[in-house]
Amino acid sequence: MNRWLTLIPLAVLVGLTVLFVGWSLKRDPAARPDALVGRPIPETVLPLLTGEVAGPGHLDLKTAGVGRPMIVNVFASWCAPCRLEHPQLMRLQAQGVAVVGVAYKDDPAATRAFLDELGDPYRMVLVDREGRAGLDLGVSGVPESFAVDAYGKVVAKASGPLIDPAEADRLAAALQP
Repeated sequence: MNRWLTLIPLAVLVGLTVLFVGWSLKRDPAARPDALVGRPIPETVLPLLTGEVAGPGHLDLKTAGVGRPMIVNVFASWCAPCRLEHPQLMRLQAQGVAVVGVAYKDDPAATRAFLDELGDPYRMVLVDREGRAGLDLGVSGVPESFAVDAYGKVVAKASGPLIDPAEADRLAAALQP
């Protein structure tokens, strides 16, 4: 009897493996990265970065553009690729593109030091210490950027750093009516 009880965990593990393999074979990996494109950006209320602290003001991610198109860039001070994409964000800001930053799972003081060191391309920075906005946006890692039209609809997305100027320009062009 004891011998059969020892086989139960193994049978459960085999069953879970079969379920996982079956799920992964049916899953379309290309569908996930652009899941929000064509849909409204989530209404997530986050504190604003004020100096080196989060708050006291809060703002809904959907209304951060104030009725204007914007690029929402999810970044972090601890993220090496975020440093690589920073010049492209500075260039977009210089061209008049509104860029809103979401500091993902980052300490506000570290975020401020990052921006003081590299320059601040953001119209505003929202603090997402717990990663709530990251979950709402379906972020798989930082950096990720979303082009959001004046009506709050995501019109384009870039996963990974915006190192290539053409990729940054593609997001900015998606904001044009």
